[in-house]
Amino acid sequence: MGAGKVGVTARGEGSEKAVGIEKLVEAVRAGSAEEVPALLNPLGAAERKAALAHFKALRTEVRRWTGREREVAGIQRALYVAGAGCHPGVAAAATWLGGRDLLPWRSRDGGLVLQVVGGQTPEWLAELAGRLAARPSVAEDNYGLIRGLVERSGRAVPESDGYVRAWAREVTPGGRRWLRPEEASPSLVERLRADPQTPVLLVHALSMPEPPEQVTWAAEEGSPRHWPTAAVTLVGEGVVDRTEVLDATVSRLLRGGRLHDLRFPWEVLRLLAPTADEFRGRIADLVGIAADAPSPVAGYAQEVLAGLAVDGSLSTAALAELTSAVLFRTEKKLVQAQLVLVGRVLTGAPGAADALLPAVAELFGHEDTALQGRALKLVGRHLSAVDASVRNELAGQADLLSPAHRQAAVELFGDALAAESRVPYEEVLPPVPVPRPVAPSASTVEALVEDLPAKGVSDDPVRFERAFDGLVRHAHRDREGVTRAVREAFTTGDWEHPHYFTHRSHGLHAVLAGLLGIADPGWVEARSARGGETPDCLHQALTEITDTRLWEAAALIGTGALPFLLAAPTREGGGIDPVVLAERLRTYRDAGVEPAPADLAQALLRVSRSGPDAGRAAGEAKALGTAAGERLAMWLLTEAPPAATVRFLRREEDRTPLRWWMGDRLVVDIADRAVIREEFPAAFRWLGGTLEATPRRCRHWVEGQEHWTSVLPADREVLAACVLPSLARVVDGSRESAEWLSGIAEGEGRVGRAVALAVAFGLGAGDADDRLRAVDALLVLAARGDLDAHAVGEELGWLVAEGTVKPNRLADSARTAAVTGAYGTVWAVLAAALPAPLAADKPVRGLGELLAVAADCVERCGAAGVPSGLVELVARGGSTQLATQARRLLGALRHGTDQTRTETA
Repeated sequence: MGAGKVGVTARGEGSEKAVGIEKLVEAVRAGSAEEVPALLNPLGAAERKAALAHFKALRTEVRRWTGREREVAGIQRALYVAGAGCHPGVAAAATWLGGRDLLPWRSRDGGLVLQVVGGQTPEWLAELAGRLAARPSVAEDNYGLIRGLVERSGRAVPESDGYVRAWAREVTPGGRRWLRPEEASPSLVERLRADPQTPVLLVHALSMPEPPEQVTWAAEEGSPRHWPTAAVTLVGEGVVDRTEVLDATVSRLLRGGRLHDLRFPWEVLRLLAPTADEFRGRIADLVGIAADAPSPVAGYAQEVLAGLAVDGSLSTAALAELTSAVLFRTEKKLVQAQLVLVGRVLTGAPGAADALLPAVAELFGHEDTALQGRALKLVGRHLSAVDASVRNELAGQADLLSPAHRQAAVELFGDALAAESRVPYEEVLPPVPVPRPVAPSASTVEALVEDLPAKGVSDDPVRFERAFDGLVRHAHRDREGVTRAVREAFTTGDWEHPHYFTHRSHGLHAVLAGLLGIADPGWVEARSARGGETPDCLHQALTEITDTRLWEAAALIGTGALPFLLAAPTREGGGIDPVVLAERLRTYRDAGVEPAPADLAQALLRVSRSGPDAGRAAGEAKALGTAAGERLAMWLLTEAPPAATVRFLRREEDRTPLRWWMGDRLVVDIADRAVIREEFPAAFRWLGGTLEATPRRCRHWVEGQEHWTSVLPADREVLAACVLPSLARVVDGSRESAEWLSGIAEGEGRVGRAVALAVAFGLGAGDADDRLRAVDALLVLAARGDLDAHAVGEELGWLVAEGTVKPNRLADSARTAAVTGAYGTVWAVLAAALPAPLAADKPVRGLGELLAVAADCVERCGAAGVPSGLVELVARGGSTQLATQARRLLGALRHGTDQTRTETA
């Protein structure tokens, strides 16, 4: 129906009440929200119920309207108010007011809603306020309404994060604007002081996991919008309870999180300047903060506890717990400060050595050998104060020390430690990953429809392919049933418009649109056949393959031409067992079905060509007597797979390292493969060498990157070459690409320079999580026997020398990999990486830390062989970390050489 007058059926048509309902419905259809309260309030429960039925139908109707946005907006605004007044139940009213389609009108028309619900009981109003406040997005947009409900009900203030965010925005001068000085009156503290809800909501704001943006603004102390100053002022005036604020700030800091989210409670705590007595009651919490909070907050807690320790207010047990917690941290500044504190306490209280020295000895296993040495010296200074049992415990922990400190430990603990036999070094690598099979697709239409819209399906290649194949299979068997189920489960209005799919396939939405027949068939066919143009970047080329498969399926789904997907992976990672693929082709032959071109092409790219099953599958495929079977047999046995080489352009005119230029300097050359160029669909032909070997800039976001590894699971060198432009950006802190390293390491096919560079970029990534992914990839490649450590090291060498990879980041990655037991593997990489930075004209900043990791690896695995440039560096002398660690590394290598000669003799 249109927006014209609608009839109202009611008993006694023409009666006053019926006319009232009709006028109300007409006002809503006209979008006259301001008229609703006056028309609604005279109506009784029965009339409101009758009107509500019309409003629900109208709400559903306008959702389907297109090209009438302004008219829809007015009606939805009026519906927002009228529906709230017609629901007798509080739960239903809250659901109506929280509707997503009514979102724009929440903050604007709260006053109108208060008018239509004003006749409800205080209990009803309070419950409605609580329900709205409990939904974060609703609470932020409904602040005025919720506050009005609370004030009218006289009940407790709702303590919810969404409500507090809206309150902070409203009470802060300027709200979301940056105020000029002349606009700062009244100040924040004046506004807070005048608000009766402040005592409750301010304490809640201090406790929030993610506080309102207004309280974290970097306003200076004394600013009219500086929340910490205002909070402390109100505590001093007694407006807000001091104990509640102290408890809230300490508790929030104890829960941890990002420094940005902790800054508000931290600044409030510092400005409150708690007394020693107030801190004594919170010692356990302060220890927890020192253990787990971000470094600045942990340092503050450590300083507070150090003050209590010096004046005797901190028990020995608490200090020992603090010491164990802080020495476990990675920040050297905190660790060193704790060692100083322990030494200071032991000087005045030698009797505490039994409790404190075992905590200090936990540092013997620290990754930094310099800190190990400091801990050993501290233990040595106070060892005489401990009893025999503690001495034996400390001697046992000395086994964790680096070999560089072994002689000092022997001198400290005596001949018993010196006589211990050392276990011969044995390299420890992770188990070789075993590919896990993909579970079968959903067995029923009901289960399929539950899988399709599930959260994360589009982002998980395994779940995506499983759902994709299940959709095709069920649509082939029961198109009508699947179509009916999809219409019930999805809102399909957007799919009818070509602009929805202009730049993106939207994953399985494209296939579903084809199934429902709501996309133009000619347009779908054109999308499924496109892909011959030169892609803007290699990422786009990878995405085009997946999109082509989706549009091909959209054109064929539900017909006899696509009974199931040939390209559905049989194991996680995207690979297909060759015997299974041959059997799938047999099923197609028996059904008289020709494979869809893109589906078959993707299946060939995914099929495993290594292992004994490849030959068997080739024989079975050839025996089918079909073109597709012959093609698979040739692919498995004789045809060369895609291949790629990479190189970098020289920039001799500008020797300044520009990290973000790395991807632009990268040249990827896809090798010529005639069979791919001539026989594969257009979207695949770039894999046959049709792209010109020039740098391809890519600074745009490409959808579908989660699926790139599953496009080429059997050709990881090509995959690595394609994603290198993005991987190059991780060295500058970008967090978008290193997740592909797992697929590269666990994939199949040749390993060349592209894989080596991919691992090198990951090991030098700016983000710690990305470096962990690279470490995992390095170790998996080593465990599988696929790691070319020398190649990875050489790539790292020039990257470090030119400044693209920072030595401290590489040191962190190398140390993380080494402590798993792979000291030999890590040294093999570093041995090839060190010559380039050692030969640099100027010392590379941070190289000393990398040399320390290298020395630790050599001391533990007993390697030999001195990298070029190390002897010359040692000959220069000096006392810097670089010089010290260079001498240590050279000594360890010469010791390894001597051992090798002795064993040989």
